[in-house]
Amino acid sequence: MSVFSNRYSDAKQEAGDYTEAVLGLVGDRDPMAILEKTPAEVARLLAGVSAADLARPEAPGRWALLQVIRHLADSEIVWAYRIRRILAEDRPQIHGYDQDLWADRLHYERAVLSETLDEIRAVRAGNLRLVRSLGAAERRRVGIHSERGEESVEHLIRMYAGHDVLHLNQLERIRRAWG
Repeated sequence: MSVFSNRYSDAKQEAGDYTEAVLGLVGDRDPMAILEKTPAEVARLLAGVSAADLARPEAPGRWALLQVIRHLADSEIVWAYRIRRILAEDRPQIHGYDQDLWADRLHYERAVLSETLDEIRAVRAGNLRLVRSLGAAERRRVGIHSERGEESVEHLIRMYAGHDVLHLNQLERIRRAWG
């Protein structure tokens, strides 16, 4: 299994490796620049893809493009909630979630691409507006993640930028897998 698999059942044991790997995807790049560009990059990667190809998984037991996009939309909502809780509350508990269970029970395979892309754009715009408005002290505020421990708003900015890179790479890999 890849360190990027992020299996919920192993999340606590693999949290350090996962965090390091995701942050490594950002490297020296500006995480805000990554976050700003992701919605357009996602749209670019999916331009001209047929409905059949959107629904075709990379391999048995793996996600299809449409499921990855729906995951990005739900992750954006989760990030919105997490940073708002951290800013509004003192050291709130931040719960992890089982992304595969969400994909299954929230029927990611039924997502409508145009609606999902609109949702990503809108929620991301709101998140970026909020993050840009924060001062240094606000960016240092922390929540306590159930799997990874203490995480600041600044750390989450970098984590979500790395998460974007991870899934942009996944989208490109899925398209390449089709030949």
